[in-house]
Amino acid sequence: MSLDQNKTPLFEAVKYHVKRNAIPLQIPGHKHGNGLEEYKEFVGENVLRMDLNQTRGIDIIWDPTSVISEAEKLLAETFQASSAYFLINGTTSGVQAMIMSACKPGDQIILPRNVHKSIFNALILSGAKPVYVLPEISDDLGIVLGITEDSLRKALTENPGAKAVLAINPSYYGVTSNLKSIVNVAHQNDIPVLVDEAHGTHMHFHHHFPLSAMEAGADMSAVSLHKTGGSMTQSSALLIGNSNINPKYVKQVLSLTYTTSPSYILLCSLDVARKQLATKGKHILDQVLELLKWSRNEINKIDGVFAPDKAFFEESGYFSFDETKLLINVQKIGFTGYEVEELLARDYNILIELADMYNILAITGLGERKEYLEALINALKDIARHADRRKIKKIDAVQFNPEIVLQPRDAFYSPKKLIPLEQCAGEISGEMIMVYPPGIPLVSMGEVITPEIIEYVKLLKQEKCTLQGTTDPCVDFVMVLDR
Repeated sequence: MSLDQNKTPLFEAVKYHVKRNAIPLQIPGHKHGNGLEEYKEFVGENVLRMDLNQTRGIDIIWDPTSVISEAEKLLAETFQASSAYFLINGTTSGVQAMIMSACKPGDQIILPRNVHKSIFNALILSGAKPVYVLPEISDDLGIVLGITEDSLRKALTENPGAKAVLAINPSYYGVTSNLKSIVNVAHQNDIPVLVDEAHGTHMHFHHHFPLSAMEAGADMSAVSLHKTGGSMTQSSALLIGNSNINPKYVKQVLSLTYTTSPSYILLCSLDVARKQLATKGKHILDQVLELLKWSRNEINKIDGVFAPDKAFFEESGYFSFDETKLLINVQKIGFTGYEVEELLARDYNILIELADMYNILAITGLGERKEYLEALINALKDIARHADRRKIKKIDAVQFNPEIVLQPRDAFYSPKKLIPLEQCAGEISGEMIMVYPPGIPLVSMGEVITPEIIEYVKLLKQEKCTLQGTTDPCVDFVMVLDR
């Protein structure tokens, strides 16, 4: 029997408590905002009245029996999952829970090299051993795509003891692998598939998008409702498919890192966002996709600018694309993506999601407005009109797969020292060096730093690319293991 997706049980319970106006002889100490007047004046009284402690009538997040339990069941049904859990530690906590639920210390997990840094942190927490699969690269766009069914099958053959496969659906840039094929290959080997679906919450609600994790038959998925589903920043969900994964054990794992002081403001936003997706999601996304079709047509009329669509990525037969990611290649107008990002912010008051050497990426979503996209298109026309069309230095998107000398957890707890970048050849890295965005490590903890990695880092620094993960923000020095 289907549940009533128009209900928002948690939100209604919290609204009742706000209207009830009970005397608050409990935490939080601001007491309905009375102890934080300047903040209350700006954000409004209702927000601070919703900032409740776990109390009678609004349920307990780590052991729900009433309105939170009901809201999570509604969420599970919405995504065709067997179980669902609210997260207010971001999708990071969901990714960590997936890996810690599927892998014990020493277990192998197969994952693409272009994973988010939260997954590397999960390897430290879980003690799992990574087996990296190098994804394909688009030379035309200079971005990483995804892994193929064949590359996964090869990794499984070479590592028959692996306990889990992790997939990304979609990448930060919006690219997806053939997730259904990946799930099938893994399940043929009795291995569960965990999906980092941080950027793909909305894909479940419209047939035009690539398959969502639950539709593809994945075992678990962590979804950032706050990124593309309409809820507030930091609010996400963990979904469990119809598999042999034990939801009670997953809940135990979640409790290891879950706060005991959850924000009901964030939890309520998840409840309302779920209702909107379930009841209006397709209609809203119809409108967004129409806007984006028009936007891409207009952008592609600009000389030297290119915005690929889903068909562009599907030509290979291996990949697909989430068209709410408005990826725009700008290298032919003589600006790097970083320069265009700066121009858009400084001269046109437009903030975009990310930039790299050749591209900018605008994230569109449920609250999109035509005037936003018109402003972007007009700004790009103006930038292209005044561009000097200089030749941008070609820096190939290089992937490194260094030798792993120590597993991430062991490297994390090892003694370290800071030495100049030029002296790092042959040393074992004690930190990650990542090109950001999208946060893919060139080298990670426990891996050998090669001369090629050093030269590539120097090249990226010279071109003012953004590097993160190091103790020294300038990456003049790198933390290595003190052997």
